[in-house]
Amino acid sequence: MELIIKNLSKTYSNGVKALNDISLTVPQGMFGLLGPNGAGKSTLMRTIATLQDADFGTITLNGIDVLKDKQAVRERLGYLPQDFGLYPRINAETMLDHIAQMKGIGNKSERKELVASLLQKVNLFKDRKKGLGTFSGGMRQRFGIAQALVGNPSLIIVDEPTAGLDPSERNRFYNLLSEIGENTIVILSTHIVEDVNTLCSNMAIICMGEVLMQGKPKEGLSIVQGKIYKKAIDKSDLEKYRKDYQVISTKLIEGKLSLRIESDENPGNGFVPTPADLEDVYFSFISKKVDPITI
Repeated sequence: MELIIKNLSKTYSNGVKALNDISLTVPQGMFGLLGPNGAGKSTLMRTIATLQDADFGTITLNGIDVLKDKQAVRERLGYLPQDFGLYPRINAETMLDHIAQMKGIGNKSERKELVASLLQKVNLFKDRKKGLGTFSGGMRQRFGIAQALVGNPSLIIVDEPTAGLDPSERNRFYNLLSEIGENTIVILSTHIVEDVNTLCSNMAIICMGEVLMQGKPKEGLSIVQGKIYKKAIDKSDLEKYRKDYQVISTKLIEGKLSLRIESDENPGNGFVPTPADLEDVYFSFISKKVDPITI
């Protein structure tokens, strides 16, 4: 089972080129799509989810032409967008039953069994009679996954699913997504590197509508391993360092600016080598397209 995207392009009427000749192969399992805000992630997700058309290119899901046979894709698709509306006064059980009816599950007893099973799966069964408007952010996201799972989809898309979640809710959500990813294609679109590092066996980095890197996280790490150096500097000296070194990221720590650079050889000048992590991979590619100060 795999999703194949070839030469996909999309330009909006205002001239913004959201997707620029994107090609990706997404295998079964958790696939992380990393990129800053405005990179084109949501446009790509909406296109795969058949919510908008591309200008050029193709998408196939197990031989199904996604852009032409939209109904066939929708029957196999679960989608959790970044922002999804809920009817605040309707309880979780009733809403999920309604969604199951909309997905063609007509038998009442079958729906009842399915709804109970899904609410158990996302740990919301005890809250099934509560109005959705009373749910916390983590509960809302777990309900979103439950509705995405209706119909046993072979492709699930989740767009920025952990934004706004506290650490305990994020951890529960990680566990849930990992379990789902064992038997289906799950595309996780996010700008949070930790999400991909924790969950995904395959990934891609996109920026300004272009694919900058795709492969396994460890393959990305092999590109920058042994090339990352760090140094604490005064913030006022940043511009000078940017002129002399390939700065990939900065972080203010206790009044000092922690500078991370990429270099093929030891730069000296007080820089010390440091083990690379997935965040370095991300910033290494993104900083070549976007000013690292603004990332």
